[in-house]
Amino acid sequence: MNDVLKQIGSTGIVPVVVLNKADDAKPLAQSLVNGGLPCAEVTFRTDAAEESIRIISKEFPNMLTGAGTVLSVEQVKRAVGAGAKFIVSPGFNPKVVEYCLKKNYPITPGIMTPTELEMALDYGLEVVKFFPAENAGGLKMIKAMSAPYTKMLFMPTGGINPQNVRDYLSCTKILACGGSWMVKSDLITSGNFAEIERLTREASGIVKEIRG
Repeated sequence: MNDVLKQIGSTGIVPVVVLNKADDAKPLAQSLVNGGLPCAEVTFRTDAAEESIRIISKEFPNMLTGAGTVLSVEQVKRAVGAGAKFIVSPGFNPKVVEYCLKKNYPITPGIMTPTELEMALDYGLEVVKFFPAENAGGLKMIKAMSAPYTKMLFMPTGGINPQNVRDYLSCTKILACGGSWMVKSDLITSGNFAEIERLTREASGIVKEIRG
């Protein structure tokens, strides 16, 4: 498995971050590092995403910073150019997957069905994002769907929270979970980075509790 994906697995929880202002990138990253989760999937949903990735990558070079909600090859180029170490997409876009594999960029595309899972296997992928996790059947769906595909690992995202993350992390099919509860938009916009750090520390503690 790619070294970056191994690091994601070691982290256990990937904070999924939406940043509307690049000025928030540095204090947000500092809170995640202080809280014990030196990892962030910065979503390409806002105009500030590219610059935010650039700032975090420069200020925290050892942090595992990636780009999420990547919908096109052009966005991949921008994200990697800004310093993103991995790419996550909400669905399975063959053009994006092919480009990332060609360039040796770690890519975790979103899937929700066995058909999409077989597409991922056909491309030689070892990890897929299961999205939207809870709405798509949650852990029960992952266990049922993964039975014929013994080597595929999942990164469920969507509806993951402190109440259900332990169950996900306890499953051997789960590489890591994507979650946003510790980096809620209202906490970022209000500048409550102390609370983000507290919630991140709690999340990091859950990973250690379950996985040691």
